[in-house]
Amino acid sequence: MIELKTKQEIEQMKPAGRFVGSILKELKAMSKPGVNLLELDDYVKDRINSRKGATSCYVDYAPDFGTGPFAHYICLSVNDAVLHGVPYDYNLKDGDLLSLDLAINVDGWVGDSAISFVVGEHADPEDLRLIRTTEEALKAGIAQAQPGNRLGDISAAVGEVAHENGYSVNLEFGGHGVGRIMHGDPHVPNDGTPHHGYKLRPGLVIAIEPWFLATTDQIYQDPKDGWTLRSADGSRGAHSEHTIAITEQGPVILTTRD
Repeated sequence: MIELKTKQEIEQMKPAGRFVGSILKELKAMSKPGVNLLELDDYVKDRINSRKGATSCYVDYAPDFGTGPFAHYICLSVNDAVLHGVPYDYNLKDGDLLSLDLAINVDGWVGDSAISFVVGEHADPEDLRLIRTTEEALKAGIAQAQPGNRLGDISAAVGEVAHENGYSVNLEFGGHGVGRIMHGDPHVPNDGTPHHGYKLRPGLVIAIEPWFLATTDQIYQDPKDGWTLRSADGSRGAHSEHTIAITEQGPVILTTRD
């Protein structure tokens, strides 16, 4: 069921969004060659525990698309991993493509956001182009999140950026409603048909999250942890996400990192 938020409830969601955005910004600065993924996970744990009213959306989360409860505080996906990456004992290397996906509940409201970047100083230009495409697709999707538009307008804008840059789109996982829970209705695919689907209304809060793979749209679930989604051909992936609220004046980004 799609739930619309009041203006007051959207205001109440902003602290969660800002908290998530600030932690992602801090983690990006921390993510240097030699840093272990488990250190980043522990940092998120400490930040959540130090804030009154904050709880993890991931710890003990057990949806049907994972194997058992998720036991960490953030999703960390490296190189050919793109979604739901389980933190493990791995030291980051110069040139790694790292995606951070974080959702936190603050005082009963959820903020959900993701960023991708290259660790260190030696970035492959193709990795940067892939990351930039997800960011541009996110901006394009947000621009279409206007009252009176349709959900398909958001999806089509995201997909158009992907296709213009030569990337195919996987429709198994995409954006979603956000509110008291992390994953709600509606589903927001990363490709679609303009002027089709649910009519966008003020009060709708959704996560828009383009994720693309360099040379495929096929993924598989890593049997080692039952969660991490990797590209079928070993190519790298990138992921960008914001939680946004649709208002009478247009879209408002709740997970700002400024």
